[in-house]
Amino acid sequence: MKMGAIAVIGAGKWGQALHFALSFNQECYITSRTKKNIKNFVDLDFALDCEYLVIAIPAQEIRAWLKQNFKFKGQKILVASKGIEADTGAFLNDIYSSFIPDENIGFISGPSFAAEVIKALPCALVINSVSKNIYEEYSKFFPNFIKTYYSSDVIGAEVAGAYKNVLAIASGICEGLELGKNAQASLIARGLVEMYRFGKHFGAKESSFLGLSGAGDLFLTANSTMSRNYRVGLGLAKNRTLKDILDDLGEVAEGVKTAFAIDKLSIQYDIYLPIAKEVKLILEGKNPKDSLKDLLNK
Repeated sequence: MKMGAIAVIGAGKWGQALHFALSFNQECYITSRTKKNIKNFVDLDFALDCEYLVIAIPAQEIRAWLKQNFKFKGQKILVASKGIEADTGAFLNDIYSSFIPDENIGFISGPSFAAEVIKALPCALVINSVSKNIYEEYSKFFPNFIKTYYSSDVIGAEVAGAYKNVLAIASGICEGLELGKNAQASLIARGLVEMYRFGKHFGAKESSFLGLSGAGDLFLTANSTMSRNYRVGLGLAKNRTLKDILDDLGEVAEGVKTAFAIDKLSIQYDIYLPIAKEVKLILEGKNPKDSLKDLLNK
């Protein structure tokens, strides 16, 4: 194993942004399924032999990718994906725990658009892990324009990172229907309450939802067309088909599959999640104006 070496797996926009940031103070490698013209691009075998791995592949692909490609050799992993597995309702930390010891893994959370990170604009991130050593080792890799914080609340970060994408779809729908800023602010605020209600069921800490992982990332993602999930909502409000919206995006909008996963869990555990429920129904074809009426009457 290449001790001290760091590699990013996944060369989408977020993977490239992290590679850019992590390359400020040390050599950082990057790999993906498709060859890209990026500095220090390497093949997967080379990357997997590095001591430090930042995994930035879509949440719905992670289980299959780990089964096909990953062999644990003592690597220290930082997960940069956000979502809940749609087929099973599994959180990412549950998936990873089958392949990697908990003390060797951390999860990034917080407000961080890739387009701004790759311009070296300031931001703050939380590294969530049961092991503070993971935070201490990874925090030294980040450049000065990224401030890092530590949290042990892995499930809180998981829930917030996944749920905010669903709420961003809802906020985009609100904007697309031209319901006004009062309605949008109300939706986001109630969405934050709903997100916490969901997280609390799984043992998440309230503080995670009041900080960068929860409110911070939600406020960012649910208020900007830079968010893919927000743009999904805008398209749905204009009665565009989901397929056309996603084809135009050309990228993964994690909130789509996550909405179905959250709805499945809400039914399984009897958790009241009216906004997430309506997003799921709209994705299935319900008229957004009907969803608005139903939300106002709940």
